[in-house]
Amino acid sequence: MLQRSNKSMNRRTTIIIIMLLICTLAATSCRVQQVSKSKIRNLINHSSINADHFTGFALYDIEKKKMVYDLNGDKYFTPASNTKLFTFYTALNMLGDSIPGLRYITKGDSLIFWGTGDPSFLHTTLKSTKVYELLKNSKQKLYYSSGNYSGNFYGMGWPYGDFDAYYQAEIGALPIEDNVAVLSADAKGKLQISPSFLKIYLKADSSFHPKSFTVERDLTNNTFRYPLGNVPPDYKQEIPWKTSDELTLALLQDTLKKPLELISVNMPETASTLYSSLSDSVYKRMLWPSDNFIAEQLLLVCSSTLPGPLSTGKVIEYSKKNFLNDLPQEPQWADGSGLSRHDLFTPFTMVALLQKIWNKVGDENRLLGMLPAGGVSGTLKSAYKTDNGKAFVWAKTGSLSNNHNQSGYLVTRKGKKFIFSYMNNNFTRPTAEIRAEMVRIMTEIHNQF
Repeated sequence: MLQRSNKSMNRRTTIIIIMLLICTLAATSCRVQQVSKSKIRNLINHSSINADHFTGFALYDIEKKKMVYDLNGDKYFTPASNTKLFTFYTALNMLGDSIPGLRYITKGDSLIFWGTGDPSFLHTTLKSTKVYELLKNSKQKLYYSSGNYSGNFYGMGWPYGDFDAYYQAEIGALPIEDNVAVLSADAKGKLQISPSFLKIYLKADSSFHPKSFTVERDLTNNTFRYPLGNVPPDYKQEIPWKTSDELTLALLQDTLKKPLELISVNMPETASTLYSSLSDSVYKRMLWPSDNFIAEQLLLVCSSTLPGPLSTGKVIEYSKKNFLNDLPQEPQWADGSGLSRHDLFTPFTMVALLQKIWNKVGDENRLLGMLPAGGVSGTLKSAYKTDNGKAFVWAKTGSLSNNHNQSGYLVTRKGKKFIFSYMNNNFTRPTAEIRAEMVRIMTEIHNQF
């Protein structure tokens, strides 16, 4: 009897010890989780740089499907080029593996074509030539039908003061060579412009005396004035040209070396589609250098898959209704690139969008290959240092005056995967200081967790 009693007591003691160990481990786990959250809070809140402007931050654990920490996560911020992630997700849903480059019909001895907004047509980097080859090799009479774009040449809320800045090319149904003139010096110190057709608009102005050699375009037309004298050998400038149907036709004729006529007829639903560049290459070109022109035109390409004329507003509303109706806070979305200050998104919304992008692409390597990688590529190449040669942040940056943001993906040294949105608005200190502090904090999260 005594032996039985001792065995029973030993069993009970063992069970109690196991239960105590389980409780201790659970408590330790909770404390570790709590400490992690506390450390992140301290990193964000104890930053003197974060304290002097409006800061938003959200960190989401992909594996656990939970928000780890946020600061002002439900407040609206000016996103700047973080807006391109909305354009990216819309394109992922509406376009296939190739970009629709042209819509066309043949009628007797005529080929009539309409633009789709495709930004890759003779683009300086993407260099898509499929549309060019179709039109160049056609034996039929060519007719360009304009009028299938219903919007303005600028997005909603774009500043007119930046009309001659390289990053604010005008929007249209059939862009050519980025809709941007490239000016440079030749070997003899003479001013050159590409496309060369635009030479007719170059005007030497003896009354123009800038501090250093520069070219200015008139606000309302394509007069490019420049000062007298030799052009510096290292001079290069990019200036958007003033778009018009007539200029598009003239540029096409000059490029194709064959006549075209301008008409305006409605496009039938049965019009054929010619596909141009691979979609992923266009997305990567939009995201790596944060290309505003491609972002705006991509929304028009998405619009080309819907009935009616090309329209930025129409496709934004379509995307919000069909793909983005479950976001935490409704986005105020105005354009494709983020040039507009009408765009307003919350950190929670950015995180939810990035989760949707992650799920939609379904291939981690493919997705991260299209985003700037810290210390490796795109707009983050010089911002971060790699960890033993490997990137740990893949994100879209967004900058306007007094605003700088990053939203994307983070992998820690322990292999944890997070989605984050770090938004800074209304600061007056140099952007470089804001960027450096963001990098410091994201690097600390990578190192500690």
